Amino acid sequence: MMNIIKGEIEKVNWKDLSYTEFVERFMHKNQPLLLAGFFEHHNWGASLDWVTPLGHPNFQFFSSNFGDSKVQVADCDTREFTDQKREEMLVSDFIGRCFQDVEGSAVQSSNGNSSSNSHSVPYLKDWHFVKEYPEYVAYKTPMYFCDDWLNMYLDNFRMHTDSDTYQGNNEICCSDYRFVYMGVKGSWTPLHADVFRSYSWSANVCGKKRWLFLDPSQHHLVFDRNMKNCVYNIFDEVSDSKFPGFKKAIWLECIQEAGEIIFVPSGWYHQVHNLEDTISINHNWFNAYNLSWVWNLLLKDYNEAKEYIEDIKDVCEDFEGLCQRNLAANTGMNFYDFFTFISCFTLANMVLLCYINGTHGNITQISSTISQHLLMNLGSIRKVASEMKDKHALNGNRDRAVDIMKTLEDPRFRKLCMDIGRTYLMIHEQSHLSFHFERASLIEIADLTVLKAYTSSQFYTPEDLIEFIDNAVAEHGNFTSTHL
Repeated sequence: MMNIIKGEIEKVNWKDLSYTEFVERFMHKNQPLLLAGFFEHHNWGASLDWVTPLGHPNFQFFSSNFGDSKVQVADCDTREFTDQKREEMLVSDFIGRCFQDVEGSAVQSSNGNSSSNSHSVPYLKDWHFVKEYPEYVAYKTPMYFCDDWLNMYLDNFRMHTDSDTYQGNNEICCSDYRFVYMGVKGSWTPLHADVFRSYSWSANVCGKKRWLFLDPSQHHLVFDRNMKNCVYNIFDEVSDSKFPGFKKAIWLECIQEAGEIIFVPSGWYHQVHNLEDTISINHNWFNAYNLSWVWNLLLKDYNEAKEYIEDIKDVCEDFEGLCQRNLAANTGMNFYDFFTFISCFTLANMVLLCYINGTHGNITQISSTISQHLLMNLGSIRKVASEMKDKHALNGNRDRAVDIMKTLEDPRFRKLCMDIGRTYLMIHEQSHLSFHFERASLIEIADLTVLKAYTSSQFYTPEDLIEFIDNAVAEHGNFTSTHL
């Protein structure tokens, strides 16, 4: 049994934490955080509609208003491979299952007490609530977590453009990574690290959770000797022979109350238990600060996928293509998807940088903070592109390319630029620039001819991306190479 708990993660009141401090102390250093006091001054619709006067989940509200939604419900008592067994059902059926035996229900009664439940414990997970009900504004993403490249991209583009890979109903090709979770007391999530090794944030609308965290430097301690299988439940009797390092692991513990928000950094393994009937809002996201985590996971999973089918390499006509398709199916994106993603953000950051320079001339106090952020983003992308180059990712690719001019002229790309621009104006408290920015056309925001001159008309390989970034930043002589 897990027996070493070092302490709790740091707890900070949101009023005492600026965005810059959050970046420096937690996001950049990849450290977890419990954010307190947020709900007291932010009136979310969810905190009103989703909660009863006694502070319990308002299951009846969900059943009445969103009962026809199809959702994934985990059976917390049944393991299936590395996760819990899941079943698709209507929200109304999930609510019904929670109440199927009133006498022995795990759902809290009106006096706040809970009794044991002889039935399996259901846990509604990964509900794409925002995408399904865009007109219903349940909440607003806290400022600290708004620099969210993953969801901004998926609001405008599909992650997969390959018709062989993309299937509209395939869960791995999902429309976003914004979720609602709803679980009764006793529901839980097994030990895991988040998809893409992204950051995540989780806000308790109501209820209470217990979190156990493991620093990425110790993740090898919860894997078997071959680094293939991870411990499923840290409170099980874990085999010393199978997991020889497990008892050496040092855990951080956290109790998350209603109205509090957890920030989970990249690569931190965690296990979560609902101590009360709980509703939470959860986002997975990444940006310039953890982009390398995403690439490293892709590379790791690619090597494993390649090794798994190595024996058919000599008889497979498109072995590399098969490896990439398997990677997309297993991980959620492949090298081509990732390259398209970082190419798009390279162009978007350059468009915004051109706009700031063109509007304000030389860097001024007004625009310097945002410009530095954009340059930091480009530096992060360049670093990852360099790592891709060193690993010969997409080496010799001439089949799939990112067409610069087509991308720049795509209305979806303009919307992405606007989303990123609005985000940075908000988090850097430059919202007075928003009106002019919103009215600008893409031609006004950036000189497309100048952008096109930075490189050839298409990105095929990481080398193309590196050349573009280097040439484009050199053109903006206001900035020094220290940003990159």
